[in-house]
Amino acid sequence: MKEKIGTNAGVIWTHLDAGGKKTLKDIKKASKLTEKDMYAALGWLAREGKIAFNELKDDIEVVLL
Repeated sequence: MKEKIGTNAGVIWTHLDAGGKKTLKDIKKASKLTEKDMYAALGWLAREGKIAFNELKDDIEVVLL
């Protein structure tokens, strides 16, 4: 499970690195991950201090640090 989460975190990080900040909706669509896998990977990246979250009106924006 740990390896899968790390791999998914890499997919999300690569997507963010290429396109800058993205909303959760954009990340889910581009990464084609399930919601559960996406949130686990985002938690991994957040715990490592690689991303930050900004609350928007009707979504959450994710940015690389």
